[in-house]
Amino acid sequence: MKAYSFSPFSVCSRSVWTLIVSVLIFFFISVQPVVSATTSKLNNSDSTVIEYLRLAVPKNEKDAWLAAEKGSWEPWLKKQKGFVKRELFWDPNNEEALLLISWATRSDWKTIPQSEIDNVQIGFEELAMKLTHKEFVNPFPIKSQGEFLPQ
Repeated sequence: MKAYSFSPFSVCSRSVWTLIVSVLIFFFISVQPVVSATTSKLNNSDSTVIEYLRLAVPKNEKDAWLAAEKGSWEPWLKKQKGFVKRELFWDPNNEEALLLISWATRSDWKTIPQSEIDNVQIGFEELAMKLTHKEFVNPFPIKSQGEFLPQ
């Protein structure tokens, strides 16, 4: 019969030592924190701001998306107080659009009534559906949206 002896470096104890060392390394590693804008900057209504939107835009419908933007959001934005400019980008690899809308102040942007924005969005979607021959679904859904503040 073979006798087994306990070794401090057996498979089980090596796993325990690995875990202990890993935990110690985790606690002593210096991590550089990523800090977003402070709350006071986010609430600063006098600050310029860039609104961003990412949309799904398939290759075969890019022209329809551009036409729907031009026929709905573009004329409406040009009439808005504080609107500075709008830039449209398209990524053919990911079939995704990026819209950057610059506002003179955050309050100019945020004081626009949501109902007004909703009405323009409905018009955009109706035009987009007509141009893509799709019914009952926005052909260019929003993937994400948010804002950037100057630093």
